[in-house]
Amino acid sequence: MSQELFALDGRLALVTGAGTGLGAHFAAVLAGAGARVVLAARRETKLAETAERIRTAGGQAHCLPVDVSSAESVSALFERCVAEIGVPDILVNNAGISRDGLLHELSETDWDAVVDTNLKGVHLVAAEAARRLAAAGQPGTIINIASVLGIGVEKTLGPYMAAKAGVIQLTRAQALEWAKFRIRANALAPGYFLTDINRDFFATPAGEAMVKRIPQRRIGEYDDLTGPLLLLASDASRYMTGSTLVVDGGHLLQQL
Repeated sequence: MSQELFALDGRLALVTGAGTGLGAHFAAVLAGAGARVVLAARRETKLAETAERIRTAGGQAHCLPVDVSSAESVSALFERCVAEIGVPDILVNNAGISRDGLLHELSETDWDAVVDTNLKGVHLVAAEAARRLAAAGQPGTIINIASVLGIGVEKTLGPYMAAKAGVIQLTRAQALEWAKFRIRANALAPGYFLTDINRDFFATPAGEAMVKRIPQRRIGEYDDLTGPLLLLASDASRYMTGSTLVVDGGHLLQQL
């Protein structure tokens, strides 16, 4: 009975930023739980590689290009998805980028790039998903990927932190407004996990010092997010909406 709560058979999941890193892992996890998955990102070559790994493992995967910062691109993504595959009833809003720099030295271009992808993109994709689900009279669940940096604070990552804090509050607004459509929205806030964005940082003395400040004395492994993702994606969390689930090895307890 408990395993059935986390099953995703018959569901269709859309994962943005699914070509590499956490997005690729999220897509594989959802496929492994029985969902058909639509992988969306700008780099189509990476999407194809992720899709092939999912299919080799016995899952079902489709690839569609998208630039989440563009309303036109997001609309085109959903037009194709609905016409060719179906209306996604699970959305993982994972696409994200970062730009390092002190706030007073940061260019407007870098600020806009981060906020447009990490915050506006979350809004554009979720809103389009909600419109499609509401029109179809279909329930759904939205999982917005936030970060502990949307709660704590660290130097040189101002636009990233601002965007991720916005994602947490945006998630609550989505949950409140879309409950009437039977759409749930929750945020997943990972701590530090090794990705292409932060790989170089964790090879530096500053990165090593940060790991020592985490109570569990390690950065996260991708599988540490598997259970939390399946919880939020499945009926196991059917009475959860507007929540932020932190998975950080206790990092926030030490104050970033």
